[in-house]
Amino acid sequence: MILPTTGIGMNSAIDDMNLIQQAQRHHLVVREIGEEIDLEIGPGEDDPSFGNTALNCPPLRECSTEEHGERKQMVVVSQLSNDTQDMSQTQQGKRKKKVVKRWREEWADTYKWAYVDVKDGTPRIFCSVCREFGRKHRRNPYGNEGSRNMQMSALEEHNNSLLHKEALRLQSASKDKIMADKPVYVKAVMSKTAGSILEATLKRDPHEVEFIQAVQEVVQALERVIGKNAHYVNIMERLLEPERMIIFRVPWVDDRGETHVNRGFRVQFNQSMGPCRGGIRFHPSMNLSITKFLGFQQTLKNALSPYKLGGAAGGSDFDPKGKTDNETMRFCQSFMCEMYHYLGPDKDLPSEEMGVGTREMGYLFGQYRRLVGHFQGTFTGPRIFWSGSSLRPEATGYGLVFFAQLMLADMNKELKGLRCVVSGSGKIALHVLEKLIAYGALPISVSDSRGYLVDEDGFDYMKVQFLRDIKAQHRSLRDYSKTYARSKYYDEAKPWIERCDLAFACATQNEIDQSDAMNLVNSGCRILIEGSNMPCTPDAVQVLRKANILVAPAMAAGAGGVVAGELELNHECSLMNWSPEDFESKLQEAMKQTYQRAIKAATDFGYQKESPEALVHGAVISAFLTIAQAMTDQGCV
Repeated sequence: MILPTTGIGMNSAIDDMNLIQQAQRHHLVVREIGEEIDLEIGPGEDDPSFGNTALNCPPLRECSTEEHGERKQMVVVSQLSNDTQDMSQTQQGKRKKKVVKRWREEWADTYKWAYVDVKDGTPRIFCSVCREFGRKHRRNPYGNEGSRNMQMSALEEHNNSLLHKEALRLQSASKDKIMADKPVYVKAVMSKTAGSILEATLKRDPHEVEFIQAVQEVVQALERVIGKNAHYVNIMERLLEPERMIIFRVPWVDDRGETHVNRGFRVQFNQSMGPCRGGIRFHPSMNLSITKFLGFQQTLKNALSPYKLGGAAGGSDFDPKGKTDNETMRFCQSFMCEMYHYLGPDKDLPSEEMGVGTREMGYLFGQYRRLVGHFQGTFTGPRIFWSGSSLRPEATGYGLVFFAQLMLADMNKELKGLRCVVSGSGKIALHVLEKLIAYGALPISVSDSRGYLVDEDGFDYMKVQFLRDIKAQHRSLRDYSKTYARSKYYDEAKPWIERCDLAFACATQNEIDQSDAMNLVNSGCRILIEGSNMPCTPDAVQVLRKANILVAPAMAAGAGGVVAGELELNHECSLMNWSPEDFESKLQEAMKQTYQRAIKAATDFGYQKESPEALVHGAVISAFLTIAQAMTDQGCV
């Protein structure tokens, strides 16, 4: 706002206003989100206090044509006689206050990451996510006050860049917006030694929320192990740093001839136990933090299984939903053109994960075979007539039910007649339904990203096949309730509120938060089987433990896929297809060994077999000790 330079004839109200504006100009630059201030008023580069000011307010944007017109009108009005100035200033203040409020609402989320620092002797406005400042200064539309405003405009350009968007996605990837600098992680760890491991990870990877959460859970489980042998601290520090991380560009062309670019990832976490094996996930949320978390979990899962393998994970932020077969094929071929350098039977063996089914795996394998020049049936999940076992797609889901059966057997109970809630509606969830039906249980729910479906009569084989048809046609689960009157679909809800005896979490990471855990407790659930990796938030874990709900960790219960993958590499299995009975027998035996190893490790370190954390901590301890021994034997590599 431009004030008249003459002060003759001003009344006391105008004098007071000038004093307030001067105070604002020199002292009141930073404001809380709810306050209304004039963003034009504030020190520029000529003010020494500017470089030490924390910036929490949102930036200015270029004015529209109407706003430029308003400003021109303000300049004219400010040059009128003193008799009309009071009314003009009141109208301008109201108008500007309204505009500033709109700017605040529009930019509050983005610019809360901004801060001020000195670069080459000049105060600059930096982005605290990627530590960069705007370099392209545009024309300043706000008058001569504008070195600060010009930087804000430049920062606006920077925040629209791909570099910032990727950094911001890593910063705010968690649904709960968990900031890595909060002490919640360290508070959960009792010993100083274990806490130092976690603090080092926080310092190195502060924005990788999912990976830090996974490390937190593992360090908690290993507290007694580390306390008995300080040598394991060094092993853990090496284990938490992946052997290699590959990030690459994946360009592809859609059916309209338009070019798109996605980002590909592969993290080969640890190969001390053997060649890597891990899934490939195609999902828009995919980033380096999620890839590292999945690779870390897979490393421990593979070490816990009877068949020793290294761990890896990968994927892309490509979304296969809504893509034609040709578009998916072109993307998979482009993805494999970079990935094939790092794959092979003695290097890395990819498998299916979220967003990667038979179609995607077939395209990936076909391009891999074309590039390497020979046939190696080492990709898990291909069709039967290529190579591999006859029940590979069902292995993970069936393994979850076998694991639940082992837990119930120790309690002198069985699955028959128990009411089961299942989340997710992918291949794992549907195979869980299938095997629960075979054992006489009553599965009542499935879910997707938009809500959940409950059938009070329970699912049967015919209904499960109908669900498969719905998913294959990319239809909503809501269509199921149009056929079966006793079913109902709930929008924007989760199935954990339904009455149940067992729960199978088969959707995605952090799908169960604190309120969901409380719903599970109130619904009568006694056992939670983790089908997805890290399905519970830290707060949910605490709720479940206080309620003495037994948890079967994905690291152990989800080992069925690892077992099937190793059987596929067996020479005898590669030459002939096994019968379903033979394969299920071997899968049950492998799951039993995994269960017994987890229980033994827990009891060896003082955990009661009936305690809710016994299986979780025992699985981590057994897997870590196996890896630690291999890493110790192989030296510092």
